[in-house]
Order: sequence, then structure tokens, then C-alpha cells
Amino acid sequence: MFTVLGITGNVGGEVARQLLAAGHNVRGVVRDLAKAKSWSSRGVELALADINDSAALTSAFQGAEGVFLLVPPVFDPSPEFLEAHRTAQSLLAALQAARPQKVVYLSTIGAQSNRTNLLSQHTIIEKALRDLPCPIAFFRPGWFMENFAWDVPSARSGVLPTFLQPIEKPVPMVAAADVGKLAAELLHESWTGHRIVELEGPSRITPKLAAATFAHLLGQPVQVQVVPRDSWQSLFVSQGMKNPSPRIQMLDGFNEGWIEFEHGAAGARKGATDLDTVLAKLLDAHP
Repeated sequence: MFTVLGITGNVGGEVARQLLAAGHNVRGVVRDLAKAKSWSSRGVELALADINDSAALTSAFQGAEGVFLLVPPVFDPSPEFLEAHRTAQSLLAALQAARPQKVVYLSTIGAQSNRTNLLSQHTIIEKALRDLPCPIAFFRPGWFMENFAWDVPSARSGVLPTFLQPIEKPVPMVAAADVGKLAAELLHESWTGHRIVELEGPSRITPKLAAATFAHLLGQPVQVQVVPRDSWQSLFVSQGMKNPSPRIQMLDGFNEGWIEFEHGAAGARKGATDLDTVLAKLLDAHP
């Protein structure tokens, strides 16, 4: 039996589908049972637990051959990243108590960086889980192609705003389906200690290419619109963020190149899903 966190999302859902297709029993950890009824009807055992409830997580992890960890994103963290520290301790306590046979933690590209940014939340959690008594894989995918979902309305109007710049700079991106597929594969593997697995798509993507792909799929021109760097602070604050610095630092990291895979592009595995496929699905889902 495998325990999957985030089963109602894109990645966790794909992990569960892959495991079910392989004939495994799956236990899905959710915060709202009503939102996971479709999984229950497919034979998935549901466990109710919050990410910071170590007792409930312990129960959900017990007896598992493998656990897939996906923590809810925090886009506006406290300056001290208190949320990540709290989650790290909750996960650590639950895993130490339950002792599953293996763990796959969904981390991120750049988690090894010592420069503070939004992704440092995963750095904190990785550090806490590094010395677990069970084998653990820190799975670090690139920028999710599905993030372009936020840009579908703008693209339909002929504009693709971007914080990624310059617009010709290739960015390591990956499809959620490829992330879920590889996570399920990792749960089937055996190893000792901790390992790092990195993943990106078949080729790197520039904002300029993203706009051209939207234009091709929509059958109309789509122009890239760079969001000026000096406007980010006031823009994010106007959108309700209390602490925009980590997000700004993350964007700087991608743009300046210091958020990268630990072993570089050559050391990352490559997914099979291209940008055309992902953007076509996003356009269908957001007509």
C-alpha cells in the first residue's frame, strides 16, 4: 500500500492513477473528504489529515510501502519561513513514528541554493528530512508548465505578461503529468539513504516560445509583455502580498540563473510532455 499526499491535485492525482494502474492499493491523504469522493469510488482509502497534524499523518503513513509527500504551497510566507519549519517538524515526527519503507518528497529545482527565496521552504524541509531512518528521495522538478494557466485569459486577448526575462532566456519547465509519472516510478524503486532526482521537460522554454505556442494554438498573434522589475514590489503588495521579497528573489534566481538543477541540465532526467500539449489542455479547461 502506498500513501499519497495531494491526491486531489495534478501531481498527486497522477501519482495515484499510476499506482492504481499498476495494481497497488492507495491511501490518499486529504483535508476535505467531500472533495475526494471520486477517489473513494475508485477504491482509494481516504485519510483525513492536515499537513501540520503529525498524529493524523502518522496514522496515514503507518503500514505504507512508500509515501509520496507533497506539501501545500505557501506563496506569501512569513519572513522567517515559520510555515515551512512547522511543516518540516510535523512531517519528521510522523515519518519517524510511522517508519514507512521509503519516502518520495516533492521538492523543487534550486532547493540546494543557499540564497534565500520562495523555494527556500523546500530547502528547510529537505534539511529536516535528510536524516530519516528510511530511504528518502528528494524529487526536484523544474518550473511547472501548468503555471501558464494564470496567463490563459491574457493570451486570449493577445498578450502574455511575463516576470521571466529576458524573453529569450530558456527556463527549465516540466509538465505535472511527467512529474507524477516519475514520482510513481520512484516509489517502485529501491535505494538506501537519501537521493536527489531532478526532472525537466524535453526542452527548455523561453517566454518568447510560450507566446508563439499560445499564438499557434489560438490562431492569433500573442505578444510577450515584460513586467518591469522595478514594478514587482508595488504590484505584489497591491495584490495582497504581505511579504513579496521571497517571490521576487525566486524570480531573480530564475532570471539570473542561480536557480538551477544541482547537477545542471545534463544531470536532470527529461520528461516526454511538450509545451504544446500542456497549453492545449489549459486552453480547453479555460475556454
